[in-house]
Amino acid sequence: MASLREHVPGADGKIVYDKLHIAKHLGDAVDRVRRRENKTLRAAGDDRLAGTRYDWLRHPAAMDPKDRREFAALRNSNLKTARAWGLKEAGMALFEYHYERPARKHLRWRHGWAVRSRLQPMIEAARTLRRRLENILSYLKHRVTNAASESINSKIQRVKYTARGFRNKRNFQTAIYFHRGGFDMAPSCH
Repeated sequence: MASLREHVPGADGKIVYDKLHIAKHLGDAVDRVRRRENKTLRAAGDDRLAGTRYDWLRHPAAMDPKDRREFAALRNSNLKTARAWGLKEAGMALFEYHYERPARKHLRWRHGWAVRSRLQPMIEAARTLRRRLENILSYLKHRVTNAASESINSKIQRVKYTARGFRNKRNFQTAIYFHRGGFDMAPSCH
């Protein structure tokens, strides 16, 4: 962030926090609530949260109908994890807004709900999102994500991993161009 501010004119208005990273941050907070609550419930002989880790991270529309019904029963229960999940979903609703003013109002409401929730991981996540508010809202202006750059980085990291390292930077660059450059290496037949 400091480097961007130093080298890019008007950087604060151009930095966009990606929806995927916010979803991950909120999902991690929900998972921390679930783990704590699962430990407490299992000690009391209640296995409702056992094996549900990924259910809380997935969108219900992506579930099979049977799984969706089971998840709805958990989601509508009085579990702390269900409240945390509701906070996560409310946070992700920001990306449905098209105008900054109602989005700000929604985020203020959601922040208040999170702080009053008494769920420490959700409180921490809410405070983090509040500190990053301007760059989260810049998504509404620019409507861009860094999915393409994440994909490229993933492919480069794969080249690096499969080679188990390089002697120097130039060899690494050459390997990236060779494996990911999209060059047609087949000999031409005339």
